[in-house]
Amino acid sequence: MSATAKQGLGRIGGLLKGRSARDVPQEAVIPEFRAQALLLFQDFEKSGIGWFWSTDGEGRLNYVSDCVAERHGRPREELIGQPFHKLFILERDEDDRIERTLPLILSARKTFSSLPVRGLTDDREVWWAISGRPQYDGAGNFTGYYGNGADVTDSRRSQRDASRMAMYDSLTGLSNRHRMDKRLTATLTAYKAAKRSCALLMVDLDRFKQVNDTLGHPAGDELLKQVAQRLQRIVPEGGEIGRLGGDEFQAILPDIDDRGRLGDIAKRVIEIVSQPYQIDGSRCVIGASVGIAIAPYDGADAEELVRSADLALYAAKGGGRGQFRFYSKDLHNEAERRRQIEEDLRDALAKRQLYLAYQPIVDVATNKVVCVEAVMRWLHPELGNVSPGVFIPIAEESNQIIAMGDWALKTACDAAMQLPGNVRMAVNVSPKQFANLGFPAVVAQALANSGLAPDRLELEVTESIFIADDDITDQTFKSLKILGVRLALDDFGTGYSALGYLKKADFNKIKIDQGFIRGVTEEGSRNIAIIKSIVSLAEGLNMTTTAEGIEAHDELETMQKLGVKQIQGFIYARPVVIEEVLEAMTSGEWVIEPNGPSKYRADRMTTFRKVGLIHEDHRYEGTMRNLSRTGCLIEGLLDVPLGVKFVIDLGEGQLAVAKVMRSADSMMGLEFEMPMVDDGAGGLCTRHRVSPYILAAAGMPATAQPMPNLAQQITLPRFASASDRAKPAR
Repeated sequence: MSATAKQGLGRIGGLLKGRSARDVPQEAVIPEFRAQALLLFQDFEKSGIGWFWSTDGEGRLNYVSDCVAERHGRPREELIGQPFHKLFILERDEDDRIERTLPLILSARKTFSSLPVRGLTDDREVWWAISGRPQYDGAGNFTGYYGNGADVTDSRRSQRDASRMAMYDSLTGLSNRHRMDKRLTATLTAYKAAKRSCALLMVDLDRFKQVNDTLGHPAGDELLKQVAQRLQRIVPEGGEIGRLGGDEFQAILPDIDDRGRLGDIAKRVIEIVSQPYQIDGSRCVIGASVGIAIAPYDGADAEELVRSADLALYAAKGGGRGQFRFYSKDLHNEAERRRQIEEDLRDALAKRQLYLAYQPIVDVATNKVVCVEAVMRWLHPELGNVSPGVFIPIAEESNQIIAMGDWALKTACDAAMQLPGNVRMAVNVSPKQFANLGFPAVVAQALANSGLAPDRLELEVTESIFIADDDITDQTFKSLKILGVRLALDDFGTGYSALGYLKKADFNKIKIDQGFIRGVTEEGSRNIAIIKSIVSLAEGLNMTTTAEGIEAHDELETMQKLGVKQIQGFIYARPVVIEEVLEAMTSGEWVIEPNGPSKYRADRMTTFRKVGLIHEDHRYEGTMRNLSRTGCLIEGLLDVPLGVKFVIDLGEGQLAVAKVMRSADSMMGLEFEMPMVDDGAGGLCTRHRVSPYILAAAGMPATAQPMPNLAQQITLPRFASASDRAKPAR
């Protein structure tokens, strides 16, 4: 309440406080004095500084100032006789508190002062601070309340704005780090007692720094606002999204531990965030990486869960960006391995550890090789062959990719000169390499030094080169076309592409991303319609189409029917060294007959890992040889009958029920009752895990830990192991 209001109330004195007759000064009974007090009373009401009210013994209004009635948009006569508390909104406010204090005070007949309540008005939000004092007659009987009130809307709004600034991000309007920390801590504390789960997603934007550097910080701020709006549409109801600072976001998802659903949410985040943005007339393309941790499996408290999610995010970014990862204990070793790779990569080129392999691109009508794509490989002296999906992103982050890319370009041009004149050489170009002002000169020098004809060099770029949409990009395209080299748009259809650039950049080829190839032969697949549209678009623009990642004959036949001109994939050949390419082309051409499975099936990953096999009250050990979404091959038990069901213990609380479908000697093929889901790292995992709460109920520590042997071998095994081949099975 303002000082002016307090002064006015003080002048009304005893009239406001409802003093009894013996408490009122003698001069108050003088008619002139009473008249003066009434004038002050009326003037105070009209000033709008404060207002007055009184009730009968049953809590119904028998007086209220006109200004209150005006705020309600009703005549004062309609308010008289109504319960006093009906003037206010007594419900949950934005601070998650329920304003139930007033009815309790009134029923207890207690004195109260400056109690904040929200006015029940239609036109705008109004807050009042009300005070009241119970009244009694000479016999001590309760007769009602006398009280007053004052408008505190402005101060309440200022307090709320200050509180919001402390709890919300001023740029995006999302919760800030402080609020997210408090919410996560409170949620996990409550959920631990209730034995409930909670997922935490950490989201980091990829290539955001490039937007800031090229378009400026105001553009970066606008981009963050648009990202926040997209994330709010994705996060499920009941979840909360916050911005921790910079380009890092966090989402709390209560009561979700289904890794299949969480993986779908993460994929959706990556897909939506990666779609193009319009910022002040410029088109921007960024990406996103997501790390996921789930309580109580990956952490029992907020600090531990955040640390696990951070480590998963670090792995997602290290795995090539635009990916998601679930936390697992293996990530600690993976992080250490990545640090070693980053350090050793600096010397890999100088020590001649990098080399190029070449994968054929085949004309689908003749099976003749018309082009070979140069792909970079790294043979590490200790780690062996390091995946390009691991070391290429590291090279991009450390800015080594430009030197490595220039080396690959020159090496590939030299190799192309050894091939027949009708075979082209395709070389991948990274966004950083393409953005280098001197890149066209590097291409021209590689062509000149090797003597390669420009139209035999095909440069493959991804749509991320258009991130800045600036003059440098346009000029680079023009310079390359003047040189006469061919341009291919790689990974087309992944959601980043803008059709306008196909004409603007004058590409010669579109490469259809293998993500659209997978599942194309499955009934009801929409990928066929998408590929058909891409082929029609390419034909209309006089471009060639290449389908990547073809492995099975049914996929190949589908591509032929859809009119795809060229095929690249394991059905023809894997990448091979230049010596093998030259040997295959000794006759002047290389014709490859497709060789692969008749039908595409879910990928079976070759693996070699120990697993537990639980059957009834027995537990056995086995070795998993391969794994797919629907089943696995396990070695270790002899002549297991068909139809036997096992619970397979995959570790870290992952249990999968599976039935024996094939059995021969010590090998058995099992089919899962519930398919595996994508773990974000190219592997598979179970949807659910055994909760640490269940372990605690069984007398084990309720902490995130690998799944122990739940089945104890309390009786002799029913199935003999392979190591017991010489012993009779009991």
